[in-house]
Amino acid sequence: VQLMESGGGLVQPGGSLRLSCAASEFTTFGRYHMSWSRQAPGKERELVATISPISRNLTYEDSVKGRFTISRDNSKQTLYLHMSALKPEDTAVYYCYCPALKVWGQGTQVTVSS
Repeated sequence: VQLMESGGGLVQPGGSLRLSCAASEFTTFGRYHMSWSRQAPGKERELVATISPISRNLTYEDSVKGRFTISRDNSKQTLYLHMSALKPEDTAVYYCYCPALKVWGQGTQVTVSS
């Protein structure tokens, strides 16, 4: 199982980004909860959002509720995180991962700055 994130970059406060996480060698992708996590400089990694296998249940960390949306396309074995109204405090390396299998991607940098 391999996970690879993309879509990070530099964005101004108030802007939007969509992160993608492509899974490979993961034919059972659609059976697992998937999550996004982030780690800001000097801080511990924190869970941002989780989605159930058929997208019925979505959970978010309080600071991103109403601004971030997690989604998935099981036919493409891809996980997404749409981020809007971005704030400087959202600056971090964002990781996708499968909690059950303890598999992580390599991360993608998101920087929110004017």
